[in-house]
Amino acid sequence: MPHEDLSGRTIAGYRLLKRVGEGGTATVYRAEHSEHGTCAVKILRERMRKDPTAVKRFLREAGYGTRVQHAAVVRTYDFGEEDGLDYLALEWADGEPLSEFLHRSGPLAPELTVHVISQLAGGLAEAHKAGIIHRDLKPENIIYDPKSREVKLLDFGIARDAQMDAADRLTRTGFFVGTLNYVAPEALSGALVDEAADTYSLATITYYLLTGRHPYMGKTPRELFQQLLTQPPTALNQAVPGLRFGRALEGALMRGLQREPADRQRSVTDFANEVQAAANDDEVASEGEPSGLLGTLKSFLGSKKRES
Repeated sequence: MPHEDLSGRTIAGYRLLKRVGEGGTATVYRAEHSEHGTCAVKILRERMRKDPTAVKRFLREAGYGTRVQHAAVVRTYDFGEEDGLDYLALEWADGEPLSEFLHRSGPLAPELTVHVISQLAGGLAEAHKAGIIHRDLKPENIIYDPKSREVKLLDFGIARDAQMDAADRLTRTGFFVGTLNYVAPEALSGALVDEAADTYSLATITYYLLTGRHPYMGKTPRELFQQLLTQPPTALNQAVPGLRFGRALEGALMRGLQREPADRQRSVTDFANEVQAAANDDEVASEGEPSGLLGTLKSFLGSKKRES
């Protein structure tokens, strides 16, 4: 069955110009609006419109978006239903998914990683202040603009309200939500999670930005699931042979990846600040006299340069 294409139609004042993405529950269009200019409009997919739970989750995502106002979070303009179509109008974010940028660029330098993570932490802190836990942080849900080095967090589709009554949950007890490579261990039981789960996911993203690897490298979902519950994450300096980071940065990052939520930093802001301070400390330390193999190599190269 061909996918529905609504390009050319106007929904609630938003002219749908081109279909640009297709998810499990919604189709994304680039659109134009007289007031907001270029926008992204999500339309609930045809097969989902008869599913009350899917509609409720879609509207919940829209409602969450209106509660979070931050430069690092895609702005929600409008949402509703018209002509039988459930829609969500969002700010158009220049750039590309961070996952695609990383696929081309490879691991990022600590300085750029810190810049990206600090922005995300700011947006997440604003969401947490509004009582919203994202629960699905991953590079695919982050738009990155290489020119400005700005990021935009999107997709609150499986977010939850920290004050939500258990009876209002849209996920069955015992079933976790999120993406295994980035989900916090405490979420695997399907239990309600708090801000610490987003801290863990942000730490995993940081690890991935620096190394191009994940803290756990299970080859199957079952193996990865077991590793998350029973094994410590791979230390940052053991992720990639030959790729080394300062001890302070490794310590700050691995703290964010602790299995027990209480052992992590108290908030995403504390995590980002600790990582930034650690990266700065490591940079200052590297300006001193190097030691070990690295120091020997630098000394050798320096002497060769002086000889020439």
